[in-house]
Amino acid sequence: MVELIITEKPSSAQKIAEALADTKPVKKKNKNSSYYELKHHKKSILVTSAVGHLYGLVQEKKGGWTYPIFDIKWEASSEGSEELNYIQDYIDTIEMLSKKADEFTIACDYDVEGEVIGLNVVRFACHKKDANRMKFSTLTKDELVEAYEHKRKHLDWGQAHAGETRHKLDWFYGINLSRALTSSVKAAGSFKVMSAGRVQGPALKLLVDRERDIEKFKPEPFWLIQLLGKYKKDAIEAWHEKDKIFDKKEVEHILKKVKAEKEALITSITRTTREQAPPYPFDLTTLQLESYNHLKITPKETLAIAQTLYLAGVTSYPRTSSQQLDPKLGFVKILKDLSKQSDYAGFCQELLQLKELKPNNGKKTDPAHPAIYPTGHTPKTLRPREQKVYDLIVKRFLATFSTAAIRETMEVLLDVKKEIFTMRGTRTIEANWHRFYKPYLNVEDVTLPNMKEGEIVAITDITKIDKETQPPNRFNQSSIIKELEKRNLGTKATRADILDRLFKRGYIEGVQIKVTKLGVETIVILEKYAPTIIDEKLTADFEEDMDKIREGKEKQEKVLSKAEHFLTKLLTDFKKKEKSIGKEIIQSLRETQDIQNYVGMCKTCNKGKLMVRFGKFGKFIACDKYPECKTTFKLPHGGLVRGTDKECDSCHYPKIQVIQKGKRPRENCINPQCPAKISVEGKQEIKDLQHHKIEKKCPNCGKDLVVRSSFYGKFLACPGYPDCKYTESLDGPKKGYPKKAAVKKKK
Repeated sequence: MVELIITEKPSSAQKIAEALADTKPVKKKNKNSSYYELKHHKKSILVTSAVGHLYGLVQEKKGGWTYPIFDIKWEASSEGSEELNYIQDYIDTIEMLSKKADEFTIACDYDVEGEVIGLNVVRFACHKKDANRMKFSTLTKDELVEAYEHKRKHLDWGQAHAGETRHKLDWFYGINLSRALTSSVKAAGSFKVMSAGRVQGPALKLLVDRERDIEKFKPEPFWLIQLLGKYKKDAIEAWHEKDKIFDKKEVEHILKKVKAEKEALITSITRTTREQAPPYPFDLTTLQLESYNHLKITPKETLAIAQTLYLAGVTSYPRTSSQQLDPKLGFVKILKDLSKQSDYAGFCQELLQLKELKPNNGKKTDPAHPAIYPTGHTPKTLRPREQKVYDLIVKRFLATFSTAAIRETMEVLLDVKKEIFTMRGTRTIEANWHRFYKPYLNVEDVTLPNMKEGEIVAITDITKIDKETQPPNRFNQSSIIKELEKRNLGTKATRADILDRLFKRGYIEGVQIKVTKLGVETIVILEKYAPTIIDEKLTADFEEDMDKIREGKEKQEKVLSKAEHFLTKLLTDFKKKEKSIGKEIIQSLRETQDIQNYVGMCKTCNKGKLMVRFGKFGKFIACDKYPECKTTFKLPHGGLVRGTDKECDSCHYPKIQVIQKGKRPRENCINPQCPAKISVEGKQEIKDLQHHKIEKKCPNCGKDLVVRSSFYGKFLACPGYPDCKYTESLDGPKKGYPKKAAVKKKK
C-alpha cells in the first residue's frame, strides 16, 4: 500500500514529510516540483504539494467579449498564462505520483480555499472522487502526527461546496460586471479596463457614502469653559460640567459670573475602581487592526506575514475568525517552550506559577481553527517586520492569561459661585496584563493631586475655548476592515485584497482613505443605472447562503441559479444604456486624470498648468499652454508620479512625490537646477572638475569620472558605462560601493 499526501505549498510538504518519517525522508525532484518518499510505521508514503490554486475558472467557449457569461469550467492555471507555466510541473508531479498510490490524503490548509485546492487536485490531477482529509492549525510535529493518525475518511464536502460556490459567484460577478463597464466605455468611443465585483462595489459604496457625509457636513460652533489654577504646587485644569455649550449667550453669562473669582471650593471627591479585563486572543481581523494601529503594517501585508510565520511553524493558522483558545492546545507546554526565548522568559515563568491557565476568550468562534497563537517554537531568522508581527502575536497570547488590570478614576468637583467645574483623572493601580502587552497598549494615565473636600484651589484663569463640531472621520486601512466585517462584506481572508484592489484601480487613495473622483463617479453611475450591483444587503445575503452550504442547509446549485437569474436581468437592462454609461465614465476618467496629473503652475509663462504627460520616451512634465509655452521637465523612469501641492523652499518650483517599487516614496523638486539638489561642497567639486583643478578616478576601472545629470540632480559616473556602472553622488559614494573615488589635485 502506498499513500499520497498532497499539501497546499512546498514548505508544508516538507514539514509533514519530516514529521511523519520514521527516519529522514528522501527528497526527489521532478522538473521544477519536488516530492518526498518516507516510511511511517513501515507504511510507504509519498508527500508532494500544490502551489496554491492549480486550477482556475475560465469561460468554457473561448473567444468573444460578451456578457453575461455563465458557462464556465475549471482549467489548469498554466493553460491561460505563460507566467504560470511552472504550475504544470506541479500538476505533472501529482499525476505521476497518483499512478503509484492506492490511498490519497489532502493536507491543504483547513479552510474553504484549502478545500477547493484539494478538491480540484483530487478530481483533476488524481482522477478520484474523494480522499482522506488531515486537519491541523499549526505545522508542529506533534500536531501533524496527530492530524495524520486521526485523519477523516472524506473531504469536508461542506467546505468544498461553499468554496466552489464562492469562486463561481465571484467569477459571475467580477467578469460580467467588469466586461459590462469596459464595454460601455468602448461603446462610447474610448478604452479603459474597468473593474467591479460582488464585494468590491458595496465596499466602494461604503467609502463613497462616508465621503458624502464629510462633504455635506456643516460645522456648528460650540464652546468649552476652562478653569486653570493651582492646588498647592500643582497646576490643575478643570472644565465646566456642561461640557459642550452651543448657546453663546449662556457662555457669556457664566463667564461674567465667574471671571473675577480667585478661588474655587472643592465640594466633592469621588474615587471609583474598576477591573479592565485582558484582551481577547487574536482573530485575523483584530490582528490586522492592531498591526496597522501599532506597527503601520497594512492588513494585506499583515496577513502575508502571518502566513509566513505559520509556514515557519512558529504561529498557528492565521485565517481564523475565532477569539478562543482551547486548553487541548497545551498551554503549559507552549509557555515552557516560549520561555526559552529571552524576550518572553520572565513573563512565561510568571504565568506558569498561576494555579490555572485560563485565557480571556472572546465570543467569536470558527469551526475550523482556534484563535491565532504562538506554537512555542523558536524562530530561526525573521525579517524586521516579521519579528514585529511575531512579537505582537506572542505578547497578545501572554496577556490573555494574565489577571485584570485595576484602574482608579478620581473625579473632583469645584464650585465657583455655584458654577461647577470638574477634574477627572484615571490611573493604573495594578498593571497586571498591561505589563505583558507593552508596547501595544492604548492606555493613558492622568494622576490628580491628593486633594480633600473643603480645600481651596487658587484660580489663575477662566476662559472660553472656541470649538466647532467635526465631520465624520475618514476610514483608514484598519477601520475599514473592521467595518466590512461588521457588515458581513467579504471574508476574513479576502477583505484586505478587496481594499488593495480599490487602491490599485485608482478608486481610493491616501492613509486616511479618500475616494478619488473616479471612485465617486463610478458609484454615481452605478447608482443611476444599476443600483443593485452596489447593494450590500444582496452581498451579505450571499455570504449567509455560503455559510448555509457549508453547514449542509443549502444547495450549491440553488445559490448559483439565483445569482445567474439576478445578473441576467440586470445586465440585459445595462446593455440598453451602454453608450450613455460609457460617456459618463469617460468624462469622469478625464477629470480624474487631470486632477492626478496636475503638478503646479508654470513658472515660465505664469499662465499654464504643469501636467504629467506621456510621450514616446516615457513620462515628462509639460505646460498645458503648449505650443505657446514649451516648458518641459524630465521625470525618472518607472514608478508612480504624483503632485504634492508643495513648493520647494529653495527655488519655489513645484515638488512631486515619486513612488517606486521596493523604495520609500520620496518628494523631489522638479527643477534640475535647484540649488538644494547639490551640497555646497558638491558645487565646488563640479567647478574644480570642470576647470580641471582636480581629477577623480573610478575605483573600479581607473577611468576619470565625469559629471552626469538626472532628475535627482548631478552626480559623478564612470564613462565606461555599461561595462562599469560605478556612480557617486556629490555627497558620497553610491550605496554598495565601500570605497570613494580618490581625489587628486592637479598642479
